[in-house]
Amino acid sequence: MRVEKHWWNGDVRLARRDVYVRTDGDVWEVEAQMGGPQGKSKVQQCPGKASALILADAWRGPRWQWRQL
Repeated sequence: MRVEKHWWNGDVRLARRDVYVRTDGDVWEVEAQMGGPQGKSKVQQCPGKASALILADAWRGPRWQWRQL
């Protein structure tokens, strides 16, 4: 799977949040990660790119100022 999009909330502490959109060309998935690489994460498969981007936007929410990496 390759990362198509990656957002980060800018926090380097335990409140760090990352959201990834990945694809292998057929399957699309969104991962929401909390607390950095050793933290918790949730992965949801999506039927296509549009739905993956909608889900990623919903999971980011308005709470932080997100940066696209």
